[in-house]
Amino acid sequence: MRPQKNLCMIAMSLAMVSAARAAPLVEPTLHIRPEASGAGRVALTLDACGGQTDNRILSALVENKIPATIFVTGIWLKRNAAAVEIMRAHPELFELENHGGHHIPAVDTPQKIYGIRSAGSPDAVLAEVQSGAAALAGTGEPAPKWFRGATAEYSPSAIAMIRKLGFKIAGFSINGDGGSLLGAKETARRIAAAKDGDVIISHINQPTHAAGEGVVQGLLALKAKGLTFVRLDDAEGVGNNGTTD
Repeated sequence: MRPQKNLCMIAMSLAMVSAARAAPLVEPTLHIRPEASGAGRVALTLDACGGQTDNRILSALVENKIPATIFVTGIWLKRNAAAVEIMRAHPELFELENHGGHHIPAVDTPQKIYGIRSAGSPDAVLAEVQSGAAALAGTGEPAPKWFRGATAEYSPSAIAMIRKLGFKIAGFSINGDGGSLLGAKETARRIAAAKDGDVIISHINQPTHAAGEGVVQGLLALKAKGLTFVRLDDAEGVGNNGTTD
């Protein structure tokens, strides 16, 4: 009977480890404080994961004086010096924040999220966050205050680690472009539906995708309605799951 008991104990231990590793991931939300008067305001956040720059979006932001918070990876910064210079030339519009060094999901157990391999350990999560901050510091930008991980999903323990580093974690309330995979029409519809207090996420690193056209159309529709745009640093953002408090 003793060997059977040992086997049972081992099985229970393995089950507990598996359950811990399979703890559900978190996709945090984020809203900004609603405006007391006027048509309302929204925060536009754009991820620059890797690849190039969607100049359709960047040009529209500059021409229409639409502020945005850009979450940049170290990979994107290396490849897009010209776009970075444009953003730095318009500090009243662009706030650059930390999207990680190598676009690795901030999940401290080994798994894949949307086909992307996670950091897989606490040390790897910390390395991803800190290398992203270091890449931004190398451009002469102010130290980032916000972090958004690849895929925008996190393990709860990773959230706690990132917060201890002093970063707020940027969730969102409207997924504008479905990871830049939606068509122009649906992207425009989603963004144009934003209301006072919403935080929009879309992408500025996929110049060949139709979604970029929809991002521009949706933003211009919001502007026509009289909504104003703010950067995350210029508004009080309130997130769930311990991401901002």
